[in-house]
Amino acid sequence: MRSSHLLLALTLVTTQAANFAFAQWDIEESHTTASLRGIHNVGGGVAWASGTNGTVLRTEDGGYLWQTCAIPPGSEKLDFRGVQAFDENTAIVMSSGPGDQSRLYKTTDGCQTWKLVFINPDKDGFWDAIQLEPLRTGYLNGILIGDPVDGNFAIFITSDGGNNWRKWGRNGSGWKGPCGERNAKAANGEAIFAASNQSLLFSTSVYPEFLFVTGGKSRARLVSSNYSEWDGPPCSTSFMSDRLDFGGGGSSSGAFAQAITKWDGWLPEKVMVVGGDYTKPEEPSRTSLLIQKTGFHVPFSSYFENPVIAQTQPHGYRSSVAYDADQKLWITVGPNGTDISTDDGKNWRPLTPSPTDPADADKNWNALSLPFVVGPHGRIGRLRTIDQKAAVTKKP
Repeated sequence: MRSSHLLLALTLVTTQAANFAFAQWDIEESHTTASLRGIHNVGGGVAWASGTNGTVLRTEDGGYLWQTCAIPPGSEKLDFRGVQAFDENTAIVMSSGPGDQSRLYKTTDGCQTWKLVFINPDKDGFWDAIQLEPLRTGYLNGILIGDPVDGNFAIFITSDGGNNWRKWGRNGSGWKGPCGERNAKAANGEAIFAASNQSLLFSTSVYPEFLFVTGGKSRARLVSSNYSEWDGPPCSTSFMSDRLDFGGGGSSSGAFAQAITKWDGWLPEKVMVVGGDYTKPEEPSRTSLLIQKTGFHVPFSSYFENPVIAQTQPHGYRSSVAYDADQKLWITVGPNGTDISTDDGKNWRPLTPSPTDPADADKNWNALSLPFVVGPHGRIGRLRTIDQKAAVTKKP
């Protein structure tokens, strides 16, 4: 979605006592003042980050040292809102912007050099998220999604690690059938937010499947692809959707990010969705929902049960969310703070700085790829283990 700055706060209005947990982010030196929205922890100490002014960063030692990469050619004014990496040498960055300002660059030599691999072919398009998986012969391994063009969400796919991309649809993904073209249709005023590269989820665990969340004037949705029901009678659309209640249904509100516990077959077991309204910092609104996979699926119907609404919501608009399997908790971040949930999103509580942390260690974050978090002005943090016994009660 064409919103360039989502750095607003939403304060929690309450007269009740609230639980706060200590343990926080260790702030790391990034050597940049760029606003960072892209972050991908590959594992083994390797992570990549990206942001404004063509900025790309890389670490090979778990964040002790962040290396400033060479700027991809012609990208000095581009905003890299998404990054996906395969290892310490190979990565793709996605810029978000109108028309040809949405681009993909790829490096295979540890960001010493870059190759421009794809430019948005839609002059009215705007890219929002990219997700890549390791190569599997004969399968898709990457999805790129953008705001609607001519009434359909713009979706591009790759099967060769991001070197070549083709448009979703007939003569794109290659199927033929009596139903003709099948696309992800958008409602009037519906769009996707390019806040943290988490509006899109993708997996090749069984079939290549993906989900994306939306927002805007038509209200939010969770849209899921439906490979297993292609081409069977009666001709199904290849997408199913679930309505999500976020914010007030304006152009600045909706679902901004999603994360899962694990893939269960070709679909996620649980999906946590976060968002809100980034333009109304003083107006409390619904900011999180948990969606669970149904136990029994009726053909051509939704794969998910009705959303579970949190009793205690995160205390503001949230742009990113992640599940920490080791600590068995969800964590979500936004401009005004960090929240955690240990009961699958039924209740959230703020994660506040300890007495030895900077006072703003919990605030001004855009995107998560645990244990890392990134934000404006070159902010990078690394999550410490959360001591949940160190909870205190604090009254407003």
